[in-house]
Amino acid sequence: MAAISKQFLPSMSSGEIEITDPDRYEDIDRKQERIAAFLARKKYDGLLIRQPANFAWFTSGANCPRDAAGESAAALFVTPEARVVLADNVGSPILFDRALWGMGFQLKQRPWHEGRAGLLDDLCRGRAVACDQPQNGCTVEAAEVASLRLPLTALECERLRKLGALAAHAVEATARHIEPGQTEADIAGQLANRLIRHEVQPLCLHAIADGRGRAYRSWQYSENVLKRWCIVSATVSRWGLCCGVTRTVVFGSPPPDMVVPFQQAAMLLATGVFFSQAGWPLGTVWQKVKRIYEKQGIADEWRFAEQADVAGYLASEVPLFPTSEFALLPRMPVYWHPTVGPAQVGDTILVTEEGAEVVTPSSDWPTMSIAVKGQAVLLPDLLVREPPGTPAVALAGS
Repeated sequence: MAAISKQFLPSMSSGEIEITDPDRYEDIDRKQERIAAFLARKKYDGLLIRQPANFAWFTSGANCPRDAAGESAAALFVTPEARVVLADNVGSPILFDRALWGMGFQLKQRPWHEGRAGLLDDLCRGRAVACDQPQNGCTVEAAEVASLRLPLTALECERLRKLGALAAHAVEATARHIEPGQTEADIAGQLANRLIRHEVQPLCLHAIADGRGRAYRSWQYSENVLKRWCIVSATVSRWGLCCGVTRTVVFGSPPPDMVVPFQQAAMLLATGVFFSQAGWPLGTVWQKVKRIYEKQGIADEWRFAEQADVAGYLASEVPLFPTSEFALLPRMPVYWHPTVGPAQVGDTILVTEEGAEVVTPSSDWPTMSIAVKGQAVLLPDLLVREPPGTPAVALAGS
């Protein structure tokens, strides 16, 4: 079992590499520059990356393989001059054939039956190495490394827009095709199918029928049968990036005990979207939303569920807490998902210098306009289908 040299790994110039995707290659280069600045500031020789979110971020979208226990089956070692994949002979072929070819990565590989611990120990021995999770001889810098993932790069913003459109389409198509009598699990299965066929990974799916969300705000799905109305929601990932979207469909005349909460939740969503502005701390944005809870006579409703998350390579890079001082910056995604009673709404936006850009836009779906500070915020409305199989119409007056 050969040991890895303690000398720094040789760098490779772009002239030695057959670059297959110049935009992605440049994206990885910029991230290596971020890491190099971090290493210089903290006086480290290299960074060992093992967390899947960091793996996807640095590789600009590669999916880190997992072992049978769910642990990462590959790692990265990054210096200012080199980027190296550490893997066994099982995981490395698919990584390089499908995800990393032509991206400037070197490979350090061992047989699967030898385990990876020795490979990592050999590479880190005799060096000052930072890591994103505990490793012998390394210094854990998980929070600092995570902070490098935001704001998103230009390439990541374009990918997020594509992902958001795919997610919204899958959720809305599912809501347009489900029927009373189907179980929540049936509906979630249809949604998963629509997502996976576009290589979008479902992270968390919700099919909440007939107001079950009133008692269980984090309800996902069950064998309960849909009768009158249903919330269809998905948190998803592709290229490592995450976003979320929520829609509601009702069959027949919408019952008042769901219409009023839906409209209240929509007002909260519009407020959150409007005030998600560059330079604003999350806690300040929250105060604007909290005020709308109070003005609608539901001052304590926010206590029953989370309100929003700054997304990225995790569905929740930074959760919204009432006292959060985390400042929003351009190119940061935020998934707003407020709830009121049985109603839930949700869309993902991208913070820009000009205001919030919705990246989960509706298509072939009724919309409503809500005025915030004199400006119109366009949001998804209820989809009313009656009876099943007839064309959908918007809820009048909502």
